[in-house]
Formats: sequence, C-alpha cells, structure tokens
Amino acid sequence: MQTLRFGDKGLFVQYLQTALSRAGEEPGEVDGIFGRRTERALVRLQDRYGVRSDGAADRLTWAALYPHLVGSTFVPIGPGETAETLAERFGTEPSRIRTANPSARFEPGETVTVPLGFDVVFTDLPYSAFLTACVLEGLLLRYPFLVRYTIGRSVSGRRIEAVRIGAGSLRVGVNAAHHANEWITTPLVLLFLERYAKAFAENGAIGGIPARALYGSSTLTLVPLVNPDGVDLVTGAFSEGDSFYESARALSAFYPGIPFPSGWKANISGVDLNLGYPAGWENARAIKFAAGFTRPGPRDYVGTRPLEAPEDRAMYALSVKERYDRAIAYHTQGGEIYWEYRGKAPQGSRALAERFAAASGYTVADVPYDSGFAGYKDWMIDSMGANAFTIEAGRGTNPLPVGDLPALYAENEGILTAVLST
Repeated sequence: MQTLRFGDKGLFVQYLQTALSRAGEEPGEVDGIFGRRTERALVRLQDRYGVRSDGAADRLTWAALYPHLVGSTFVPIGPGETAETLAERFGTEPSRIRTANPSARFEPGETVTVPLGFDVVFTDLPYSAFLTACVLEGLLLRYPFLVRYTIGRSVSGRRIEAVRIGAGSLRVGVNAAHHANEWITTPLVLLFLERYAKAFAENGAIGGIPARALYGSSTLTLVPLVNPDGVDLVTGAFSEGDSFYESARALSAFYPGIPFPSGWKANISGVDLNLGYPAGWENARAIKFAAGFTRPGPRDYVGTRPLEAPEDRAMYALSVKERYDRAIAYHTQGGEIYWEYRGKAPQGSRALAERFAAASGYTVADVPYDSGFAGYKDWMIDSMGANAFTIEAGRGTNPLPVGDLPALYAENEGILTAVLST
C-alpha cells in the first residue's frame, strides 16, 4: 500500500477516508482530496492505535485501518468474556461472532474474529484489485463456510480470485468485469454474495427464496474481477507515471476517438478479454480487423490467437474443471440478456432467460452479429454445453457511476437467485 501525505489525491485517498469514517473518525468530504480535516482525522486514529502521528498513511497506519477495510477485528478473550459481552463492546451481534468462530470455546487467551457493526461490501467507491481483495478477506472472516482460492494471475501479476458457496449438485459459475470500464459489475456480484452468505448464516431468505435451500441444491463459484489490471487502470489504482499506465496510454494513442482511460475495456496489454475464447475466434478477428481494431488498444482487439491473455486462460481452466451447468458473464450496459450462440443453445436456456427477464425488467435479445463470436458465453455454450448467458446490466454510458449500484442490485438479485434455483 502506498504512503499518502497531505496534498495527495486519488483512489487510495478515497479508501483512506472511508476507512477513517468506518473507524469513527470524521474525515473531510470523500472527494479524493487529502485535506486538513482528513489529516487531523488520520492523526487521531494514529494516536488511538499508537502509530506514528505525522499525518502520513504509511504501512503501519494502513495496518491500523485494516479492520475497517475488511469489517472484522481480532480480539483475545479475557476472563469472563463471552460472545454477548464482545458484541456489546464492539457494537455487533453475538450470532455474527459465533458464525465467524464456529469452533471457538471463548476461553481466556483464545483469539476470536469479531465482525464489526457494518456490512463488508463497499457500495460507494470505485473498485480495484486491492479493494476487491479486502472485501473477499472480510467475507471469509465473517463467513468461514465460504471457500476462496486463486485461479490465475493477470498480466501485471495481480491475483484472479474465485469464491465458492453452496453444497448442491447444480453447478453455477458467475463472473464479472471481463471489461475494465464495466467494473461496477464487481461490487454488484460481491453484494449478492454477502447478502446470500448472511441469509444462509441467519436462516433467512434472499430474493424470496430460503438461502439454505439454494445452498443445499446448488454450488456457486464466483469470479468477481476477471480483469484486475484493466479495472485498476480505469478507476485510478494505476496512476500517471506508472509503467502500466504509460504503456496503456501509448496503446490508446492509436485510437484517438476512444477516451482514455474511461473508454478502456481490454486487459493491460490491450487485448479484449471477451474476444479471446475459442468459439468462432477467426470470425471475431475478421469482424474486428475490418472495423479497424488491428493492434492492441482500449477495446475490440482479439489478440494473435485464442486464449492469448492469461486472464482468459485462467477462466478457461476454471470452467473446464468446474464443468458448470449454468454460467453468467456480467457486463454493462443495455438491460439485455443474451442466451444463445449462433442459433445454438442447450435445452432450457430460453426459459431461463425469460425468468431472468421477468425478475429484472431486462429484455431477452439476439446478439448483434458483430459481437457474436469468441465471448465467454459463446464458448460455454459451444464447447461446454452449458446454459450460459451474458447479462448487460443497467443502462447509460460506461463506466456506469457507482451511484447506480443500488438500482443495479435491485434489478439483478432475482437473476442471481433464479440461476441458482433448480
């Protein structure tokens, strides 16, 4: 984590300010400006945790902020302490402490995880590989029945992670953010995961369906951030002067009509990840080359061969291993549901698409010919025989503002519960 000082601005300042607010310190307006009020709030937090009080957010300060980024803290049990006394002390619920510590005896000297009194998933911040990792860590701390693992690494070496929930025979895969400037799909699917896990732990319902029924009948594998490098470019985790940022800017210069970095969809090498799967890749190449996308850049460059990009290879290997019955690739925008590949679809796909449409208000649509090849959904249908769908969530211009997230979630919770239902 980078060191931030007075006068700095950018994505990580927004993360710092939100963590300070969660910690009970009132920073300045969360606008990406490290102003005097934020500096004073940071010094108060540093004093509280015994960290050097110089107004610089160094590694020790970020460590002090860690519980407020992941939503849990670690507490050694003292004499006479119970889940109830810890809950009162930290402003949370005893049941949440017990869920996070299924084998704890609450004996003196034992260290337990204490979920803090707020949800884990951030719903008002631009996402990045760092923030996604914090959210996944926080969800695993609260809900240890989740399984998290790395499926590969991006061009820059960032982890591409998956998380699994459920124990049923219906195998479902959901992924988000193949395209960088469609990053809002990452918090969309993470928010569903948190609400599903919470409903399961509390024997509640999600989307009107008992969570434990979904858990027992299906197994969901979620990849919330397929393209971490591209998302980091669009949202500002890669800043000007960084070698990856400057390389991408140089590639973008060959496509001056596409705004940089907001128009960037590709991975950091300039390969469009949703044009890299072995399903009519040669057709995709001919179409995109004819449209002028003949070299690496912000979008629509298919690469030199299928599965050239490490991110696509990670998704390919995971999907072959898991052999999903159903799969959803989340994109934005348009409010449309694509369900077939060149007239081919397994039995039941159209009926599922209609259920998704009824739940969301989206339209079941035919894929435009120029976009109808080499996508993840196309390969899953063509080679894996899965009921596979592309969901173009929301409406507007990419990247959709984070303020659209509540409406996006309301539209898509029914889709995500329907795909898990037998």
